Amino acid sequence: MIDIPAGTEALIFDCDGTLVDTLPLYLKAWQAALQEVAGIDADADWFRGRGGYSEQMLLSAVEKSFGVTVDRKAVIAETRRRVRETLTDVRCNVPVITIVREWAGRLPLAVASSGSREVVEASLAAIGLSDVFSAVVTIEDVEHPKPAPDIYLLAARKLDVSAGRCVVFEDSDEGLKAARAAGMTTMDVRPCSSFHVSA
Repeated sequence: MIDIPAGTEALIFDCDGTLVDTLPLYLKAWQAALQEVAGIDADADWFRGRGGYSEQMLLSAVEKSFGVTVDRKAVIAETRRRVRETLTDVRCNVPVITIVREWAGRLPLAVASSGSREVVEASLAAIGLSDVFSAVVTIEDVEHPKPAPDIYLLAARKLDVSAGRCVVFEDSDEGLKAARAAGMTTMDVRPCSSFHVSA
């Protein structure tokens, strides 16, 4: 059981890697899409450390690393299609889902994800949490992705809660930076972190 800081008025959760273990699905989907659309072979090591990147950030890194210009729209569409097709195999992050279920109905809950709405909503449906969150904010809703604070600030506004009264659950450096920049308390949910709390 994790202690939620006193004075907390809302909980906000990243999706990929936090609520659901979609990162292995994304890895395979990105690799296949890049190969099919752009003829690029990106091994798993290349993706390491880029799990919190938005689609556009990842494609900028691809173009820089491989010295190419890719059809971004086509790669993104193919990646999303492949991820959606494999969501039946997705696993939830049990410790985080336990927190969601514990606090549902007691505090307002939101999702703030750098993923696309179509994949985030499909992921929540796959793990039976579609109706738990009062707000779902995705990359389409903001101009600047994580590590900019926009996604988290918008989620707080949608919940009608002050940013300083929100606790964020995240699994990436970019997401943690975004939440801290928004003035929120963070919970690092990566396995080695044991839910490290940072105000």
